[in-house]
Amino acid sequence: MTQQLELGLDTFGDVTADEAGQPLPAAQVLRNLVDQGVLADEVGIDFIGFGEHHRDDFAVSAPEVALAAVAARTSRIRLGSAVTVLSSDDPIRVFQRFSTLDAVSNGRAEVILGRGSFTESFPLFGFELSDYERLFEEKLELFAAVRAQEPVTWEGTTRAPLVQQSVYPPVENGLLKTWVGVGGSPESVVRAARYGFPLMLAIIGGEPSRFAPFSDLYRRALAQFELPLQPIGVHSPGHVADTDEEAREQLWPHYQLQMNRIGRERGWSPMGRAHFEQEVAHGSLYVGSPETVAQKIAATARTVGIDRFDLKYGNGQLPHSALMRSIELYGTQVIPRVRELLA
Repeated sequence: MTQQLELGLDTFGDVTADEAGQPLPAAQVLRNLVDQGVLADEVGIDFIGFGEHHRDDFAVSAPEVALAAVAARTSRIRLGSAVTVLSSDDPIRVFQRFSTLDAVSNGRAEVILGRGSFTESFPLFGFELSDYERLFEEKLELFAAVRAQEPVTWEGTTRAPLVQQSVYPPVENGLLKTWVGVGGSPESVVRAARYGFPLMLAIIGGEPSRFAPFSDLYRRALAQFELPLQPIGVHSPGHVADTDEEAREQLWPHYQLQMNRIGRERGWSPMGRAHFEQEVAHGSLYVGSPETVAQKIAATARTVGIDRFDLKYGNGQLPHSALMRSIELYGTQVIPRVRELLA
């Protein structure tokens, strides 16, 4: 690790249930999301990210708008996406939206660019899944050119060319902090290094130590490209409650429902309790009391060699009240304990 570990939160804005178990309207989920961001700022969390999806089980399709609402009520926490699906968006508009967020938040904006593990945005915005790789490669190249804040001349196959075109508004100080989210492909790791962008590893299952070689590969690639070291982050799901048992019992039914719904779409086997407990004990679910979660985050930080850890705290229909308690414990107890363990 090149600096003190930063500790953040991520959510996709899962449509949560009320206390009676009924799904809330998306509008209420979004209002609750803003309150969660405000609490994260109050309890000292470094970053909060909202992810982009276009389906009925997630409320966030325009992360920058919700983040701007958080920006208006906070003063310190950094704000970003988790992730922005660049492949089905326009790189110039993505830059403009985040440079605007950066302005209204006094320099607190970040963007995490990815290809997205869900594909609903492709038909929605008129893109072919057969162009999956080419869309991301070309659009990342264009985004990198726009981010440099010089007049852009660019030509590709996915949109009209640009000739000495300036893009507004510029970022006020320096360059927009831009991460590339990677799910586990060596080619994606090297691509992030080629552009000199920080690397965010999405580790959603299995032992985190499996991803340590990606950290090594990324740093070697940066050296070969003669680029300076950049941060490496990890994004993984979890839930914090007052005790280990309470955290597991709160999360399990919602996590099972969510994973089995996604699993039916992707051809996975149904998730049983034994698999859940295995992930909690040895895998990439950070579930338990503040001490348990802190110990596991610290172990991952050491093993994978990272500079930031983002806990994906929204999981299925887990109620807003449980999410708020999880955020409070993460900020007031988990983060200080992780820093103590790593000191």
